[in-house]
Amino acid sequence: MRAPGIALAAAAVLAAEAAALLVFAVIELVGLGAGDAASLPTAVALIALTLIGAAALVAFAMGVRSGKSWARSGGVVFQVLAVALALASLTLQPVSWAFTFGVGLPGLVGFVLLISSARREGEQRAAE
Repeated sequence: MRAPGIALAAAAVLAAEAAALLVFAVIELVGLGAGDAASLPTAVALIALTLIGAAALVAFAMGVRSGKSWARSGGVVFQVLAVALALASLTLQPVSWAFTFGVGLPGLVGFVLLISSARREGEQRAAE
């Protein structure tokens, strides 16, 4: 079954978040090459985990696009984590509003789209 348009929008948000994580990993990799890392093992672990997160988001985006419920579930978890991270950033002084909104808004939009997509697909199945 092909996902409705709202699921395609949710998949686009997940894919954009994956792209952002890839950019972050490249920036960290460049910093590692420049010798900016205080701890080499920690820097390598951060890069590896960032790449794993990006790969998961790509898989979730492809699954949401195909209408898979497992992908929506995983996507929702990532969105909740993004919103929690954005809210946690409010405790740091000075508050980095660019980070807070840059992580929080896509997380919130993705969450709403994923939940709406699940509801829409449930309604379509009930109508069949």
